[in-house]
Amino acid sequence: MEKYDRTEQKKLAADGSLFEGYHPSMEAVHRANAGRLRTIIAQFGWPTEELAGPDGAKAAWRIAQHSIGEPDFMRQCRTLLDEFSRRGAVPRWQFAFIDDRIRVYEGKPQRFGTQLCGGPDGLQPYPLEDSTRVDQWRQEAGLPPLDEILADARDHPPPSSKDQRLKDAQEYAWRREAGWLE
Repeated sequence: MEKYDRTEQKKLAADGSLFEGYHPSMEAVHRANAGRLRTIIAQFGWPTEELAGPDGAKAAWRIAQHSIGEPDFMRQCRTLLDEFSRRGAVPRWQFAFIDDRIRVYEGKPQRFGTQLCGGPDGLQPYPLEDSTRVDQWRQEAGLPPLDEILADARDHPPPSSKDQRLKDAQEYAWRREAGWLE
């Protein structure tokens, strides 16, 4: 499932269409993978490292992280990742990423600073819940300081959109349509 996701992502990145909104073929991959992960969870529970190995657990996290068209399922995965990461069955950073992504999609400040967007000086984090505690929370989740990530991200920026305002408006409309915003 992870290979299926990455293959489609590379194909769309190569022709530039990955960076121009949520591509229908990428959405189809994400929905198919989410459906399969949903079945696995129903049968076996969350794919922990003990159950699926480190690579399998990471693949499950990535599939959950990409299930952006299914807010309720993604929230269910966040709850499971919170529970299992607190027990040490999966790395805590997996919870940090999915929690931040959900918060951003819901229009709320993120806690761990894992989600970045374009700003006047290059990539920057979406709004933070508490900028004075972000590095403490990141350390607790096993993540490096935010400044290190921002320096690396600024050295390797994603392709820029032709019209960022249009892209932002399209993303906002998509979030409402998908059920992230009321």
